[in-house]
Formats: sequence, C-alpha cells, structure tokens
Amino acid sequence: MTAAPESRGTPGIETYLALLALGLMTALPLAEIVSRQTLGRGVPGSAPVVQHLTLCVAFLGAALAARADRLLAISTTSFLPERPRALVRIGTSALTVAVSAALGWTALSVVRAEREAGTLLLPGLPTWPVVAVMPLGFAAVAWRVLRNASPSWPGRLAAASGLLLAALPALLEWPQPDRLLAPAIVLIAAATLLGLPIFAALGGLALLAFWAQGSPPAAVTVEAYRLAASPLLPSIPLFTFGGYLLAEGGASQRLVRVFRALVGWMPGGPAILTTLVFAFFTSFTGASGVTILSLGGLLLPVLVKSRFPENFSLGLVTASGSIGLLFPPSLPVILYGVYAQTPIDRLFLGGLLPGTLLVLLVALWCMDRGKVGGAAATPFRAAELASAVWDAKWELLLPVVVLAGIFGGFATLVEAAALTVLYAFIVETFVYRDLRLRTDLPRLAAECTTLVGGVLLILSVALGFTNYLIDAEVPLRALDWVQTRITSPWLFLLALNVFLLIVGCLLDIYSAILVVVPLITPMGRAYGIDPIHLGIIFFLANLQLGYLTPPVGMNLFLSAYRFDQPLVRVYRYTFPFLLILLVGVLLITYVPWLSLALPRKLGL
Repeated sequence: MTAAPESRGTPGIETYLALLALGLMTALPLAEIVSRQTLGRGVPGSAPVVQHLTLCVAFLGAALAARADRLLAISTTSFLPERPRALVRIGTSALTVAVSAALGWTALSVVRAEREAGTLLLPGLPTWPVVAVMPLGFAAVAWRVLRNASPSWPGRLAAASGLLLAALPALLEWPQPDRLLAPAIVLIAAATLLGLPIFAALGGLALLAFWAQGSPPAAVTVEAYRLAASPLLPSIPLFTFGGYLLAEGGASQRLVRVFRALVGWMPGGPAILTTLVFAFFTSFTGASGVTILSLGGLLLPVLVKSRFPENFSLGLVTASGSIGLLFPPSLPVILYGVYAQTPIDRLFLGGLLPGTLLVLLVALWCMDRGKVGGAAATPFRAAELASAVWDAKWELLLPVVVLAGIFGGFATLVEAAALTVLYAFIVETFVYRDLRLRTDLPRLAAECTTLVGGVLLILSVALGFTNYLIDAEVPLRALDWVQTRITSPWLFLLALNVFLLIVGCLLDIYSAILVVVPLITPMGRAYGIDPIHLGIIFFLANLQLGYLTPPVGMNLFLSAYRFDQPLVRVYRYTFPFLLILLVGVLLITYVPWLSLALPRKLGL
C-alpha cells in the first residue's frame, strides 16, 4: 500500500472526475427530496442516472486504486527476502494483468449488446457510452498494475506475459478444460496469499469456472453491470464520502473531547473513548481500514500519553477499527440486506444490542487494564462536558438526521446518504471551516473514490463468481451435505461460526457477503434460524472478527502498515481482544434475544 494518488502531485483529471461524479450523485437524490416535497413527484430519470454514476465511480476508483497500488489484497510476502519478494510481485502482477485484460475483453461484449439494444439512459442519451467505462476501467487497471509491477522494464515485460496468459483459452483448443480448474484454483489461492488482489482472485476463478463448464465468460461482466442496477448501491459511495468529510475535518478532535469529558474519569477512560470514537466513524465509513489509517495516528499517542502500555494501545486501536460495523448507517448491513433480501431497518434494529454488547465487552477490558496499569484519568467536570457537547453539537446530531430520514419515511436510503454528504460538507466546510473547497474537497473525493472503487470492483466480480455457484447448484449441494451430517441447529451455528471466521480472515466483508450469502441463507432457513439473527451472526459477529484473525486478518496488516510494526507483534498485541470479541460472538450466536428483541418489540 502506498500514498493516495493525489499525494503524488497536483490533482489530475481523474480527481476532478471523481469530484464531479460524487457531486452529481449527491445532488440528484437531494433534488428528488425537494421535488417530492414541493411538486409531489420525483425527478424523472434520476434513479438510473445515479446508479450508472455509481458504475462510473466504481471503475474510476479502481483505476485510481491501481495507480496508487492500493488494490485490496492479502499479502504474506513481508516474511520473504527482498529479491524473492520482487519476483513474487512480478508473478502476481502478471496474473492480475491477465484477469483484468480478460474481464475488459468480456466487458466489450456488454457494451456491444447495449449498443445493439438501443437502450436509453435518458431521452437522447444512450446507455452504452456509460457502460463503456467498464472495459476502459479494466484496461486502466491492467496498465497501472503493469507499471507498478517492477521499477525496471524487464520486470514489467515479464508481468506483461499476463496478456498472453489471458489469450491462451482463445488461441488453443482444450479438449477437457474442466481438468484444468483444480490446479488453477490452487495457483490462484497461493497467489492470493502472496499478494494477488482479491478482485483478480475472484474474477479469475469466475472466468475459469465459466470457461471450464463451456459457458460464455462474459457472464462475469454481465453480473458486474447488473450490480450497478441495484437501487441501494449508490448509498455505499455516498455514506463513505460523508465519513471522509467528517474524519478529515475536525470532527475527530471534537468527538474525542466529548468522549474524554464523558468517560475520561473512569478507569481506562482514554481507552474507552478510543473504542467509542472508532465505533462512531466506522459506522459511517463502512471500512475499518479507513478508521485505523485516519484516526489511529490521533488516538494511539493519546493512549500512550495516558500511561497505557504500547502492546495494549496498539491492540485496542487494531481491534476497535471494525467494532462499529453494525451501527447505522453501516454499509455492510445495507449490502447484506439488499443481497439477502432482508429488511434493512430490521437489521439495523437487530444490530443495536449486539453491537452495544461488543463495545461494552471491550470497554470493560479497558477499565480493567486501566485499573491494573494505573492509567491517567481525567476528572469529571460537568462544565467541560457541556462545552464539549456544544462544540461538537453538529456532528453529534448527524446520526439523528440520518435515522430520522430513514425510519421517518422522509428519505430513501440513498437520499439519506446524500443528506449525510450535504450535512457533513456544510458543517465541516462552512460551520467549522476545517475543510477548504479548492484543495481538500478534490483530495477527499479522490481518496473516497479510490477506496470505494477498490471495494466495488471486488463486488462486481464477486457477483459473477456467485452466479456461477448458483448455476452449478453449489448452495443446494452444500445444504444437502450439511443436513446429512448436522441435525442440531445449535451445532450448525457453531459450525457456521467457524466457517465464517475463516471466510472473514480471507475475504473483505463486502465480497464475503456476495460469495457466501447464497450458501448460508438456504441453510439458515432449513434450520429454522431467523433471517435477522442469521444476518447479525453472519457479518458482524464473524466477518468483523475475521479482520483480527491471524495469519491474514485485514486489520492486522493495516495496523502493521500504519504504525510500522512487525506483523507478528501485531498478532500478539491483538490476541486478547480477539478472545474478548470471540466471547461476544458466542453470546450473540446463542442468545437470539439480543438480535431479535428490538425488531419484535417495535413490530418490525
């Protein structure tokens, strides 16, 4: 992982395109709200335009992520000497180029199909020029991965062999291509552990699987385009942009002051405030990595200065990065609700008590460590608390604005996300004046698009891989296999926890949802598990815990990168928190009341 793209010089055209796309995605849903309230109807064509803008953001962001060498990947090459590590990088780059080139070629068929169909996005505006962003995006990813493969041209030429690899299925006749599938899976799995981007792993598996069974590989990119048609998908980049505006403004310092005044007097107060601040920001960004990278540098010195040991402080910052993933308006909750066809409002309500339980467990451990270590505490002063709350009142009101919009029927989820962006923009730029229009806004738009593009690129190819699993009837076969061996729902839940824990440490939470939901949803129904309870177990209780699970938990790598620590040391420092959260996972799993009490009480 390297610096963000805008840090390499003055903002380029891609930065301003990112700002334009996010600006339009914000403006159109806001216009919908105004038009509906004043004219009694929405803006014609607004929804499909916003959805296709999401497609543009996805592939523009993917190109930015590839340029900055920030395509999401799991890498264990830090243990290798420098020369073997360079060779491994060239090899994984060649595979990434091969997958990107193949996906770009198949995306051209989607563009041709849209052009021949004559589909219109708006009157007089055909859809196919927008869809053309897909092959262009894959081509840009391939080119930039090639450029970053090696500092030398011989290394880059070696990585360019991926183009030949992509063309082999079309150039040669394979009498039994299905026999190549198993060794190809082994190769991709090994390459993934060595740094192959996750999108290339899932996309490569999907392309190979369709090719092996004789189906058109274009099915992968067709599913990628279908993902853009999801009416709720635009909420992901919008909520993320709102989270960036808050995190890069002065909101973090103001909220730290509020929570310090509120809980700083307790034993372990600074550690508790760290947990609360991280939970707040992760719920908006939807990405634990963003929280660790942006707020870790602010709060780790606070913990050390308060006389908390370095091992505890680093472990807490690493573990707290994903602890807010269940609180509204968490993006993984939204994606799970869309893909599992489960009401999102019920999921948010169902996640409040489990999420609070996890925060409470970590807070109790912080209190215990504060007592044992004699960590410094801040005397409680009501005047300081009142002053801090008043100073941060606009940020503290944001969750109220979002929840009132969603649950009050005033705004759809996408419109609530646009309101979040507008609210955060006005507060941080004009009320507090922490952000500058000319410099900060383009930079944050590029950073947000880079993150979102990396995630949505994974989602697009993961959906294609999921489509293959469904076509091959893998979920049905898996259900039959499980039911013949496990009869007890309680034993099934235990096995599910183990399985999801492994998935969570290998995949990011977004792609895991798309790949695994078709497998576990029919199983949950077969064992009579409430879909809300199943959803809470699925992505909060296990996938967020997988971020902390050695050897390849994502938060472990991000923390080691952010704080320049050996990975093994991060493993050791984070292990107590892993055990604490594992206790929470088991409680959430085997006490369904925690997930179901609020939805049932409110009649949802």
